[in-house]
Amino acid sequence: MKLSFVIPAYNEEKGIGKCLEAVFEEIKRNPGLEVEVVVVNNASTDHTREEALKFPGVTVVEEKLKGLVYARRAGFVATKGELVANVDADTRLPQGWLKKVIAEFEKDKNLVALSGPYIYYDLPLWQRALVKVFYFPGWAFGRMLQGGNFVIKRDAWEKAGGFDTSISFYGEDTDVARRIAKWGRVKWTWSLYAYTSGRRLQQEGFLYMGWIYALNFLSTNFLGRPYTRNYRDVREVTSKIES
Repeated sequence: MKLSFVIPAYNEEKGIGKCLEAVFEEIKRNPGLEVEVVVVNNASTDHTREEALKFPGVTVVEEKLKGLVYARRAGFVATKGELVANVDADTRLPQGWLKKVIAEFEKDKNLVALSGPYIYYDLPLWQRALVKVFYFPGWAFGRMLQGGNFVIKRDAWEKAGGFDTSISFYGEDTDVARRIAKWGRVKWTWSLYAYTSGRRLQQEGFLYMGWIYALNFLSTNFLGRPYTRNYRDVREVTSKIES
């Protein structure tokens, strides 16, 4: 079984190194697994490409059309693995992540998508606890993926039609879960957690973002389209503040 990592990256020169370090540590812990790692340089204006290429074994794919879904699609097309792990550039995988993924897909041949929660390493404890509470309604719904921490079966996703590039940002993971579920089982497991930055929650407002994510989850599931069509790129905001 071959697994492909797809890592979209827009102006992530400061964070892509930590992400790739964690990915390759996991690969070293699983020497018998065939793995490829693709970073999608999504119209970056910084040194994201150069930072990614510092890691032997990384392939950098250029996607000039800026947007998360364009980048995920470009990475999917550029890879060959039976399983495609979608990991964001500010995500850090914990020890045992890969072993858990492979075990889940090997024991359930009907499994087409697997995901788990985020742990926001730069948020205070009380906000991390609230994030877990926010996850429960989606988990109870029975069909949820966390963007930036999910793995899909290639053949099932091809049958489902692939990534919908009319979706700009919000609801993209819910759209994947909704459509791929027609071809097999979508599983959420609390044990497949990953660490990531809470910068969007910090900049946009914690409670506001909880409402936005919930609204788009419901809209995508029941109406077939996200409610929110536009989004603000937190990297651009951060860059302006730093300059």
